[in-house]
Amino acid sequence: MATPTVVLLPVWGAGHLMSMLDAGKRLLARSDGALSLTVLVMQAPTESNRTEVAGHIRREEASGLAIRFHHLPAVESPTDFRGIEEFISRFVQLHAGHVKAAISALTCPVAALVVDFFCTTLVDVCRELAVRAYMYCTAGAAFYALLLRLPALHEEVTVEFEEMEGMVDVPGLPPVPPSSLPLPVMDKKNPNYTWFVYHGRRFMDFDGVIINTAAELEDSVLAAIADGRCTRGTPAPTVYPVGPVLSLNPPAEQPHESVRWLEAQPPASVVLLCFGSGGFFTAAQAHEVAHGLERSGHRFLWVLRGPPAAGTRQPSDADLGELLPEGFLERTKERGLVWPTKAPQKEILAHAAVGGFVTHCGWNSTLESLWFGVPMVPWPLYAEQHLNAFTLVAYMGAAVAMKVDRKRNNFVAASELERAVKALMDGDSDDGRKARETATELKVVCRKAVEKGGSSYSALGRLFEDIRNHAERPNK
Repeated sequence: MATPTVVLLPVWGAGHLMSMLDAGKRLLARSDGALSLTVLVMQAPTESNRTEVAGHIRREEASGLAIRFHHLPAVESPTDFRGIEEFISRFVQLHAGHVKAAISALTCPVAALVVDFFCTTLVDVCRELAVRAYMYCTAGAAFYALLLRLPALHEEVTVEFEEMEGMVDVPGLPPVPPSSLPLPVMDKKNPNYTWFVYHGRRFMDFDGVIINTAAELEDSVLAAIADGRCTRGTPAPTVYPVGPVLSLNPPAEQPHESVRWLEAQPPASVVLLCFGSGGFFTAAQAHEVAHGLERSGHRFLWVLRGPPAAGTRQPSDADLGELLPEGFLERTKERGLVWPTKAPQKEILAHAAVGGFVTHCGWNSTLESLWFGVPMVPWPLYAEQHLNAFTLVAYMGAAVAMKVDRKRNNFVAASELERAVKALMDGDSDDGRKARETATELKVVCRKAVEKGGSSYSALGRLFEDIRNHAERPNK
């Protein structure tokens, strides 16, 4: 009999696609040959997305693992959308017939379908095909808890969240300021918000939820989810915290130029500034950063990207002459490096010279920083990053807070960046000391979680058993 397969349906963004693939590969390894993986690939909506996805697939196909890639037919992209969350949700929904046809055509037994959290509309396909359905959350348990809670919050809070009195109640977290809610939740009249409420409802229809976190990182939040406190007492689907799910490759034979620069710096002396695949600065904001770094007196490695070119979404390589104040590079050349294009963030965070990280708080970057024990200064920009920033400071304690003006496009003043960098990197700051100590402790927590016998290793084992048991006794 053919080996049962687990079908993965990721969305195309690198932070989503690679995280789900890496989680799938862990499940594959844990199954010890009892399962294979089939990845359904949606044709990404832009040429740059398609090129990036194709590169990832080529590398995975060359790995020799039991992973098959099935490319779904292209669909016509929505054009009348008001935000990326609405676009992705509707784009995915258009694939329902293709997903059903692809799964139906597989010649091996289908043990389960695992979909990205933007793909909740496809749980209906699973029900039609009597296939077990799991959701993979590429963000943390705090974000998942908020979305579970959102349908009830929608009824309880009749005004916009930023107009409400008091804090937002997300069980398991400290009271959440409305200003820390994810961007799509901040405007109830926007379809992005409507889709998030929809996803929060549909999460309850899954057979299980896989989250890229470790139980010890978000223990009280996971307990609140399990107790039904986020869902008005109704039991939520079983959660499997299997993280940190990170793709950690061996160091390159030829270190990147930025890593070679770090070799000459003292231990824990450099603050890294890096803002993910979507983060960029205008000249006005870059000037503030430059002045703040210069006045802080600390060593820095700044990965600076410029605004997207016309008609594109991705940041461009920075024109340092246009973006930086005159003379800045010359004045700081002994203690700073500004890198104007993509940089190997994980290799940089792993380096002993890095002592702090000013980050956009994308969840993958957050987990990478914790994995390497690097404390953070959160500078959230979009998506759920403001909630991640709140979680890091007020809940985990692994970061020093910085004032980010959401009403001015997440603007940070030079004086505020200077203060936060000094607090993080100086030895005499209580906030910085606490963040450094906590980050060091959470490094140990993250690594123990994924080792044999650790909490995430055990959760992955429970997930495999659940999939295997139901593959042997298919849904009726």
